Amino acid sequence: MHSAKQRLIFPLDLPEREQALRYVRLLREQVGVFKVGLELFISEGPDILNAIRGESDAGIFLDLKLHDIPATIKRALKSSMKYRPLFVTVHCDEGGGFLRDIYEDTYSETRILGITVLTSLDSNKLMRGGYSREYCEDIKSLVILKAKIALDAGCHGIVCSGHEVAGLRKELGQEPIVVTPGIRPLWSLVPGDDQKRIITPSEAIKKGTDYIVVGRPIRDSEDPAESARRVVQEIESAL
Repeated sequence: MHSAKQRLIFPLDLPEREQALRYVRLLREQVGVFKVGLELFISEGPDILNAIRGESDAGIFLDLKLHDIPATIKRALKSSMKYRPLFVTVHCDEGGGFLRDIYEDTYSETRILGITVLTSLDSNKLMRGGYSREYCEDIKSLVILKAKIALDAGCHGIVCSGHEVAGLRKELGQEPIVVTPGIRPLWSLVPGDDQKRIITPSEAIKKGTDYIVVGRPIRDSEDPAESARRVVQEIESAL
C-alpha cells in the first residue's frame, strides 16, 4: 500500500531548471512524485530528469500526453522509458492491445496512463469540440468510454477528474491505476481557476483515486512545504 506522501504528485510546471529544482529541494520530504510536463521537458530536455533524481528519491511522472498514430506512440514510449519514469501519459484513441508489446528491452516498471477528459473541459467546451450531446451532458460516460479504450490498448491506468473516479471504479474495478488532477484543498480555492471539475484531496481519495496532483495550492502559497504537509495530512485522514 502507498503511504500518503507517495500518493501526492507535485507538478513542476515551471519554465527553467533552477526554478524546478528549487521546488524539488523544498518539497522532497513531503512529495512522493514530481511531475514533469511539456513546458519544463521542452525547455530543459531529458537532463532535467537526472537533475531531479540528484535532489530527491521521489518518482518521476513524465506527463507528455503523447498523441499520434499507434506506431509513433509506441516508439515515443520506448524512448521515454530509457529515463525510467514511474508514469508516462498518452492520449489513446484506439484499443486492440497495441501498447502491450513495448516492454521488451525497456524499463518494465514504467506505467502508462491514458488521458480521459482534461479537467479544464466542461460540458460547454466539449460541445464546441464536436462531442455528441450524450457525452457532453454526461461527462462520466465519456470518461468511462475513454478509460476502457486506454485499458484495452494496454495502459496500466488512467487520468481523470475526481468527480468520475467512483463511477470508474464501479465500472472497472480496483486494478487500474487512477491519477486525479484538478485537486484543490478547501483552503486554497480562488476565483477564476481554469480547472473546471475540481475536488478536494480527501474527496478524491475516498472516491478511490490512487494519486492526486496538487500544484497551484502548494506552489503559490507563502509556505509551500507547509501546504504540502497539510495536503498529506488530508490524504492520511481519508485513508
